Amino acid sequence: MDTRLQKLIDAHHSIVFFGGAGVSCESGIPDFRSTDGLYHQTWRHPPEEILSHRFFEEQPEEFFRFYREKMLYPAAKPNAAHRALARWEQAGRLRAVVTQNIDGLHQAAGSKNVLELHGSVHRNHCTRCGAFYALDRILCTDGVPRCTCGGIIKPDVVLYEEALDGATMDTALQAIRAADLLIVGGTSLNVYPAAGLLRFFAGDTLVVINKTPTPADRSADLVIQDAIGEVLRDL
Repeated sequence: MDTRLQKLIDAHHSIVFFGGAGVSCESGIPDFRSTDGLYHQTWRHPPEEILSHRFFEEQPEEFFRFYREKMLYPAAKPNAAHRALARWEQAGRLRAVVTQNIDGLHQAAGSKNVLELHGSVHRNHCTRCGAFYALDRILCTDGVPRCTCGGIIKPDVVLYEEALDGATMDTALQAIRAADLLIVGGTSLNVYPAAGLLRFFAGDTLVVINKTPTPADRSADLVIQDAIGEVLRDL
């Protein structure tokens, strides 16, 4: 247990957690930018291109081949970090989880107030009629998933060239602005506009937990370079 972090948690009552791909790594979901991450793997097209709105529209077959193979991990389970955050919320100390992840593991662990900046693989809608489909619809089909009306079913995840949901961003901004302790974990803070939310933090204590340095380290009150599940496990 990191006693420094425990003391900070005990001293605050309006905590917000801002997390990224590193939070889910210990659940077996690879991140994007580490040495073994998604962006360092070889495909016919770069992942940034495949995961773009234009590519989705122009080459949906290839998009869904990549999406099913590299973006969906239905067997993944919440890890120690997810469970710790859920405990803090249930105890009334954690006000919100602001996440860049799309895997739904925070909710699976029991967290209720989860703000998903980049959407969720568990929500899918027909591009023609708007009908809703759960993740199972994508998993149990091959090729391009189709609605009963014939339209393409699109995952509610934010692709490159798409804007983040304004209402979710506003709610996340307000949560961060109202926090007295902001814990940033499992994120390189290189993805914008999500990472830009940190500039709205007006509380007294900033903690950064990440295996590699981040741009926020120099202004943080506590920096822990370790796997976030290991850090939060016993807190």
